[in-house]
Amino acid sequence: MNNDDTRVLFDEEIDRREAPALKWHPLVLGRNSEDLFPAGVADMDFKAPPPVLDAMQRRLEHGVFGYETVPRGLMPALMQWLKSRYGWRVKKSHILRAPNVLNALAIAASLFTDEGDGVIIQPPVFFDFFDILRENHRRLVANPLILEDGRYRMDLDDLEEKASDPRTKMIYLCNPHNPVGRVWTVAELKELGDICARHNVLVVSDEIHGDITLFGHRYTPFASLGPDYADNCISCLSPAKSFNIASCTAAFTVIANEERRKAFQVENSRLTVNKNNAFASVAMEAAYRDGGPWLDDVLTYLEKNVDLARERLQNVPGVELIEPEGTFLLWLDFRQLGLESDELTAFLRNEAKWAATRGHAFGEEGAGFARVNIACTRARLDAALDQLINALDAHATRSANR
Repeated sequence: MNNDDTRVLFDEEIDRREAPALKWHPLVLGRNSEDLFPAGVADMDFKAPPPVLDAMQRRLEHGVFGYETVPRGLMPALMQWLKSRYGWRVKKSHILRAPNVLNALAIAASLFTDEGDGVIIQPPVFFDFFDILRENHRRLVANPLILEDGRYRMDLDDLEEKASDPRTKMIYLCNPHNPVGRVWTVAELKELGDICARHNVLVVSDEIHGDITLFGHRYTPFASLGPDYADNCISCLSPAKSFNIASCTAAFTVIANEERRKAFQVENSRLTVNKNNAFASVAMEAAYRDGGPWLDDVLTYLEKNVDLARERLQNVPGVELIEPEGTFLLWLDFRQLGLESDELTAFLRNEAKWAATRGHAFGEEGAGFARVNIACTRARLDAALDQLINALDAHATRSANR
């Protein structure tokens, strides 16, 4: 599809409030939110791929929605997707279904650690990691990322130290990383994997953003690094982000280690989370089988949105863009403003009219930052950038006059 066709496809403004969209819900936006830029919830404002919509329509027209098994074509479609796009050859027997990625993360912690055991996270990182571990009475072990010359990297020396504690049993890896947008390289992943193997720390890898990579960066599934890495890994996957089907999809775990895989199967059965949803199955199979061209067009559109944000913000005092390598989420640095977390949230909401996710939600390392979803029309993003720039200019003027 050429650039003009892509613009037409994704420039359509769709009123998300016609459905009970979380992004627009008062639970997220609060009261008096009609004029806010809803940039907090991580989904896209684009219609799902046409092959997915067509497949769901055919399934709807069938008219019978009794209990179902997994469609024969679903697992082969997933396996072919992983092989063709990432060179990852996954055995069908290694794949298990899950309701969602967070469910898989929670089950992994419950099965393979005990209460009080340490689980490493790398903040600033997805806030649900914190909630899962606290609610399961696991001990958070922070291995903060290092921001250096505008780019985040892992602190591998600190990781070695934290992993060497025998009470630390697991790490939640975010690959690609939400919210900082890093797409970890093969070298980085291998170093992390080698450290964890030396100290018997299990890698549980959240790879839900894996398909969303930008500007030539390439996602590497952790378990694709080799048999030894796969044996010490539980990979958590879903097409929810890639194809904007989060409300009608499920997830997968890929577990090469037979003992752990059997434990997962038993736990899935015990919790009765092994049922199948007709529309989720149809949507996922169609996405993996026929959604590639649509996804490629989305990535092109997202890159142009990043270009727009970079161009508009590059000479604006008070904000710095952390260059994204993946995801459709921008990580913006507002620390120059000198505002406390609550003050920054209030500034963005009341003056810029932005409903972004406050950085402090991703750990104390995120204080002074905000996460912004740019998977929206270019016109909406451009207008939102106008609002932010005007608010920053007004803030600078007030500060100068004090």
